[in-house]
Amino acid sequence: MDLIKWVFLINTICIYFSTPILSNSFLQEGLSQIPMKFLNLAKRSDLVDYMVKIRRKIHENPELGYEEFETSELIKTELDKMGIFYKYPFAITGVVGFIGSGDAPFVALRADMDALAMQEEVEWEHKSKVPGKMHGCGHDAHVAMLLGAAKMLQEHRHDLKGTIVLVFQPAEEGGAGAKKMLDDGALENVEAIFGLHVSSSHPIGKVASRPGPILAASGFFEAVISGKGGHAAIPQHTIDPILAASNVIVSLQHLVSREADPLDSQVVTVGKFQGGGAYNVIPDSVTIGGTFRAFSKESFEKLKWRITEVITGQAAVQRCKASVSFSAMGKTFYPVTVNNKDLHKHFQKVVKDMLGAENHKEMQPLMGAEDFSFFAEAIPGYFYFVGMHNETQGKLASSHSPYYTINEDALPYGAALHASVATRYLLENQPKTISPDKRIHEEL
Repeated sequence: MDLIKWVFLINTICIYFSTPILSNSFLQEGLSQIPMKFLNLAKRSDLVDYMVKIRRKIHENPELGYEEFETSELIKTELDKMGIFYKYPFAITGVVGFIGSGDAPFVALRADMDALAMQEEVEWEHKSKVPGKMHGCGHDAHVAMLLGAAKMLQEHRHDLKGTIVLVFQPAEEGGAGAKKMLDDGALENVEAIFGLHVSSSHPIGKVASRPGPILAASGFFEAVISGKGGHAAIPQHTIDPILAASNVIVSLQHLVSREADPLDSQVVTVGKFQGGGAYNVIPDSVTIGGTFRAFSKESFEKLKWRITEVITGQAAVQRCKASVSFSAMGKTFYPVTVNNKDLHKHFQKVVKDMLGAENHKEMQPLMGAEDFSFFAEAIPGYFYFVGMHNETQGKLASSHSPYYTINEDALPYGAALHASVATRYLLENQPKTISPDKRIHEEL
């Protein structure tokens, strides 16, 4: 018996009397019964209270990307209480837990942990205690859902036909934490990965997803346009970089309206324009910056190339010089998030058995970006949205708003979906033989 099997055996012995185990496991009752059974478990008052408590504790103490040390400690503490074996750290603050036999197949569930650099404006009992930081994108709920799923899965660990990998990931908000988790080996031996995001746009009890591209690739650019400054009263003695930058911005919009296929969605946005400090002085230079997005690698690379051409060319027309950088802000480009078509069929079956096929909306792609794309680029991946809008409670603010709130009634749905997609994946993808080189982290 290799060491990883001993680890799982020791964990099982240590927690045998501390963790409730259901003697008549519903995992033996047939695939179609599993999702509804998990949903019923997730709606138990004790589990709901647990997830709400976890979510609120994380919400009160938000941490930015690669600074999620307290959040990681909370996660590790909870995994220890459940008797779940884990490894730490990945990508500075990431945690990876393991539930099951330690054998193939391996399927992963992901939750992001980081908060946003913004001041919370919602006045409630569990408002952020850290000035200038807020969980304004639901990552506190994502962690709570995955821990809730972990509780249910650990109760049924003896019946799991493989290994479920819990991926608690830092720095989704622009820090490309998923890429660093990959680089650190977080998905070793994993065959597929699922991730979710709460959505204020969809009703509670409903989910939204699609096969193929679901979220766009995203990149950043910054340009410095240099001319010759001088007095506003004598522009003939200057080379005006503000005029040149204005022409650049207009021309950049033509990349989408006149060069891109109308059926191939792309966006170029200039959100930064800095130049000058006086009303009557033409500055020496102007700095502009923005983002560009597309749904294919080819379109994305073409946009990048043409952005450089347009900026330098239009600046030259106005007698200015321009330098363009795609790395000045230290941000990593996010690739397109592409949902695997086979995993889409798998997800459809799970949702049908849990919520009914009518509660699964096939959505249009969104221009937002997600670093889950790095996972889905490396192995088959699937990303979906869990609705939390309740008409009787009024409209919820969109993500990245200082007024963003979570409908905590959605927590059981996320936990149950996590548990169901992973458990059924294991049951439906049993290997013909278990090869020793497929067991997790043999260096242990």
